[in-house]
Amino acid sequence: MLDFDCSILINFELNTYRMADSFNKKEREKKRRKRKQEKVEKKKQKKLDGVNSEEFMYVDEDGNLTPNPPDRTRRKKINIEEIEISTPKNLDSDQSKYTKEGYVKFYSEEKGYGFIEETATGEDYFVHVDNLVEAIKEKDRIVFEIGSGPKGPIAINVRLYKDGKEEEPELKEK
Repeated sequence: MLDFDCSILINFELNTYRMADSFNKKEREKKRRKRKQEKVEKKKQKKLDGVNSEEFMYVDEDGNLTPNPPDRTRRKKINIEEIEISTPKNLDSDQSKYTKEGYVKFYSEEKGYGFIEETATGEDYFVHVDNLVEAIKEKDRIVFEIGSGPKGPIAINVRLYKDGKEEEPELKEK
């Protein structure tokens, strides 16, 4: 008799759990149907009000989106040969605007690196032996260009200053 009572109690608990699960499912389904119905009603209301969202948009000459097609009379002619995809080559052979003057603040031949101070701004630049055109030592007056290194700007094409006139650097072959 005790076994029978336990089985009834277990069945009752299982049925209660199933009813709770199905109740939640029914509630979620009701909410889903209600949202779907509201969406359909909003669409109908927009049609009645005459509000129609544009399905296709155009890009005007300023790059803005517009529902109106572009005016063909304002179209610009572009010569395909005039389009430059890469950086244009510098036609000036004047290197003076790229070169900086300074002096060697510190240089260690054993370690192969040092620091250069630019005379115009007082800014320090790292220099490595690979970026030297000529041998340098501390307190030498030099001319250099600025390049990009892994930790910031560095001095490249470093050569000695030649009394007002500069010779074109002969870069080392690697």
